Amino acid sequence: MLRVLVVWPPHVPSYFNAGHHTPLFGVAGYLRRMPEVEHVDTCEAGVLNMNWKAVGDLLYQGRYDVIAVMNDFDAVDGLDRFVMYARELAPAAKLITFGRLSSMNPGYFANYDLDAIVRSGDYETGVAHFVRAVAAGGPAGALPGTAVRTGGEWQVPTVAGDALQPDEWALPDISEIPYEAYDRLYARDDHKFCGIPFRRELVVTAARGCPIGCSFCEVPQIFGLRERRLSVDQVVEYIGRSFAVAPFEYVAFYAPTFTLDRKWTEELCRRFIAGPVSPKWKCATTVRHLSADLVRLMGESGCVRISVGLETLESDGHGSLPRVKRTEEERFRQLSEWCVAAGIELNAFVIVGLPGTTPEGIRRTVEVAREVGARVRPTMYAPFHDLHPAMTPLEISRYNRQLIAAAGDPAERAELYSFLFGREDRLTAVHENVPRKREVAPL
Repeated sequence: MLRVLVVWPPHVPSYFNAGHHTPLFGVAGYLRRMPEVEHVDTCEAGVLNMNWKAVGDLLYQGRYDVIAVMNDFDAVDGLDRFVMYARELAPAAKLITFGRLSSMNPGYFANYDLDAIVRSGDYETGVAHFVRAVAAGGPAGALPGTAVRTGGEWQVPTVAGDALQPDEWALPDISEIPYEAYDRLYARDDHKFCGIPFRRELVVTAARGCPIGCSFCEVPQIFGLRERRLSVDQVVEYIGRSFAVAPFEYVAFYAPTFTLDRKWTEELCRRFIAGPVSPKWKCATTVRHLSADLVRLMGESGCVRISVGLETLESDGHGSLPRVKRTEEERFRQLSEWCVAAGIELNAFVIVGLPGTTPEGIRRTVEVAREVGARVRPTMYAPFHDLHPAMTPLEISRYNRQLIAAAGDPAERAELYSFLFGREDRLTAVHENVPRKREVAPL
């Protein structure tokens, strides 16, 4: 029987989206179902302002057999140091890493003193294969979707990782998630994060995978082009159970294209309208996967914000987008009217630096979005196809959707950065549409 730690190493997050953190707790929940596992701890060191002494205490006192380290474009900043602490203070533990970055650039992690790397498939299954092998005496070679280091050499898997069916997912145990830390990270709307300030969110991962296939999105590469979605019953039951035991004030649905399955969305809305589970909620989708009737129904069911991948209204930039994401200004203005009528805040994702676009075109896109009353959430274009194993941690961090990855004209770079880091004076008021359940300390 093994003791396992699932951890996000200490680092300073460049961007915070609680949905990106749910795999930490989903993997932990999945491992707890395994007969080989005695105990699983989780640690969100990246948001807890932990010092390295506290990390050392955890590693030394935990007596872990396996340490599963979650990775991302930010979390590599402290990975070398974390691995050093783990090897020094928990020398008997086997180290495996999983996450967005190792699924997109797995060779990079071969440079670290690790025992295994989840390269493909759902994170839970990659870690579970390794844990099962450790319990049996140690993996003799690569596992499905997971590279293993044996005899000092990396054995690369010849079989892809597994894709779980939605009823096999382990939805996070809300009792171990540090919501107070999440609340603080969302409190400043001028940081342009996607949480609703002054209100506590319950993240529900409703779907994995997406058929749209945007080149600047990691979802298709990691989770596939076929969408897998929880049943409406599973979603409603989890929300009801969570709201009954903790002071959540709205639901954030984490799904690449929430309204991709229109019938599912309509069924969920009708369940919320009928009650007794009737939360306020938000989601992200595409302009093309919305209609006047659907937006109206979503508003009636408690939806307070719809985020859409507007990306750009500049026609020269549409060549970098899948056809379904090429939004015309008239269609976007129409959507804004539907949202206003339904009492829903429209949140527009805008990509800065998308190939084919110009600073003038980006400015025009932002101006149109603000003109119709939409909130704007800009991110920097990240050419994920340029990732390679020989990169340094600093080079990797340029793909965090905030920094420009490639060289370019200094004047244009400064202009592009103004969209992400310039002062934001258009702050959301959507929290006023979400009843408060908790006392919130002033900033």
